Amino acid sequence: MSRLDGVRAALIDLDGTLVDTLGDFEVALGRTLAALGLRAVGRDFIARTVGQGSEHLIRHTLAEAGGDPAVQYEAAWALYQRHYRDVNGRHADVFPGVAEGLAGLRAAGWPLVCLTNKPTAFARDLLAAKGLADAFAHCFGGDAFERRKPDPLPLLRACEALGTAPAETLMVGDSRNDVQAARGAGCPVVLVRHGYNHGEPAEAAGADWVIDRLDDLLAELPVAGR
Repeated sequence: MSRLDGVRAALIDLDGTLVDTLGDFEVALGRTLAALGLRAVGRDFIARTVGQGSEHLIRHTLAEAGGDPAVQYEAAWALYQRHYRDVNGRHADVFPGVAEGLAGLRAAGWPLVCLTNKPTAFARDLLAAKGLADAFAHCFGGDAFERRKPDPLPLLRACEALGTAPAETLMVGDSRNDVQAARGAGCPVVLVRHGYNHGEPAEAAGADWVIDRLDDLLAELPVAGR
């Protein structure tokens, strides 16, 4: 029996799951903080902080850098949007196994949605820059719905867009946000081990299982007649 019996579609996170974007975040945040006269933040801090949307990232980065989020947030937001747009994808790499995994899932007849807390425009541009956009029927970012992950709403709306039930729609992510959202929506969930997960091991997030790379899912696809 396969772990994917009854599953026929997938919702797939972006940062830390499909693409290693820490370099983009590091450059865009570094330029933003420098323009505000603040010190840079470390890569480890960024890895622990990304995944909950740009507002969360900017507020926590300002605090970490010795700034005042209450006073400097609006200026930081505007600077960050400009700098991130300039570097989006230029310091990022697709993780090994992603292209093969997406192709294999599509060949199996699965429709796919990219479901991320990254702003939709940035997510679509990144997928296009990395040659991944054509794999997805839809791309929904953190600004696509009223709430973002870990709320289950984006997953439920994405399932509606695909016409699939949550129980037959796999959430593939890299963090506890993805697990919490999937549990609330009623989706099975798997995490990739190479992601960020707020600095914690993927195994600690409580997913149904953890894989090393996206194309590991292909070994779990049900075989006709088995």
